[in-house]
Amino acid sequence: MIAFLQSLILGLLIGAVYALLASGLTLIFGVMRVVNLAHGAFAILAAFFTWTLWSALGIDPLLSIPIVVLAMFLIGWLTYQGTVRFVRGSHMSTSVLLTFGIGLVLEGIMGFIWGNRSHTARTDYTDASLQIGDMFLPVAQLISAGIAVIVIVLLWLVLSRTWQGRAIRAASVNDSAAKIVGVNAQKVSAFTFGLGIATLGAGGAMIAVIYPFVPGQHDQWIARLLAIVVLGGLGSLPGAVIGALIVGVGESLATTYIGAAWPVAIPFLVIFIVLLVRPQGIMGTRLREDAVA
Repeated sequence: MIAFLQSLILGLLIGAVYALLASGLTLIFGVMRVVNLAHGAFAILAAFFTWTLWSALGIDPLLSIPIVVLAMFLIGWLTYQGTVRFVRGSHMSTSVLLTFGIGLVLEGIMGFIWGNRSHTARTDYTDASLQIGDMFLPVAQLISAGIAVIVIVLLWLVLSRTWQGRAIRAASVNDSAAKIVGVNAQKVSAFTFGLGIATLGAGGAMIAVIYPFVPGQHDQWIARLLAIVVLGGLGSLPGAVIGALIVGVGESLATTYIGAAWPVAIPFLVIFIVLLVRPQGIMGTRLREDAVA
């Protein structure tokens, strides 16, 4: 019973980090109908930025989150302006090919700058654990989960309580109607892409502390994040949170009761089951092909 409870709590903690990472992916899709396959590569890039600030300047990885978030927002905004805006409104397959290519380019750049060896930011709390009864909870994951919850709440407040957030939600519901009432679709899309990559930056800083990472690892992360947003419903922020917690718990329980090699298969299993049973996900809605073509 103790093993089950510990696995459950660990799954929820890492699920909170997954939710933060997936929130930007589902936000970008919700507004632009762009499936950003470079999302995992951006996460690894944020982890490398965090590692560099820690190794070169001695900045604590989690304290460097504001710096990384601002840098990733700028990179996201420039990526949209330089590439993604030209395929906005095209068939989703076009954005899939484009962002897949961006991910490969980022992998090459990261390999050139940082090499292909494993990196991780080792801090005083990296291996520390908090004991509660017979359970041991990693301090790094506890702190990361707490920060993830705060960032997700801030993202929700931006989307629900600000004019820019209302413009984003309007564009996600009906782009044509949003233009009629004065919403600049291009500016909203650029801001949304930057915001999605910025929230990913906070999650990337947590990756630097929790996991070893290499440039080529981005394909594992995009598989996991796609499984989360497919499960929760493409374009749904609450769905991404629910999907992330389910995947996190599933991976944790699989590690405990099946084996350490099985969590890698969980995202693909989730995608397979969801596409068979409920293609629109838990909180998603069915999309007509002609509505997104």
